[in-house]
Amino acid sequence: MVSREQIDRFLGSPAFGVVGASANREKYGNRVLRCYMQKGYRAIPVNPNEREIEGMSCVAQIADLPQDVKSISMITPPAVTEQLVPAAIAKGIENIWMQPGAESRAAVELCMRHNINVIADGSCILVVLGYHEH
Repeated sequence: MVSREQIDRFLGSPAFGVVGASANREKYGNRVLRCYMQKGYRAIPVNPNEREIEGMSCVAQIADLPQDVKSISMITPPAVTEQLVPAAIAKGIENIWMQPGAESRAAVELCMRHNINVIADGSCILVVLGYHEH
């Protein structure tokens, strides 16, 4: 079970990467991005196929995120999550929240080996932050 301390550490980042951000407002990759915006957090969408989502400039990959991004939300299929965790490690990301459905045991173990604060127990940031659809 995830601890409040893990969540507080995750939310302590000056900015957040949303890996798997989507321009489709029905998708969780879009809702997570809007949730950060709704709650006043600075979030940067990560999607190699989009230039802008919800009026914010997109970066193509984790390596392109600004240096002050210490936490990322992953809304990606488990196989993609596994491929992207090494990029997060290389970037110096300290906290990774794998949204429900993005979790992979191998990716979680890799995070733990690299002392990354990983949240991957089915907790949803939309629930934790109290997101409401407008």
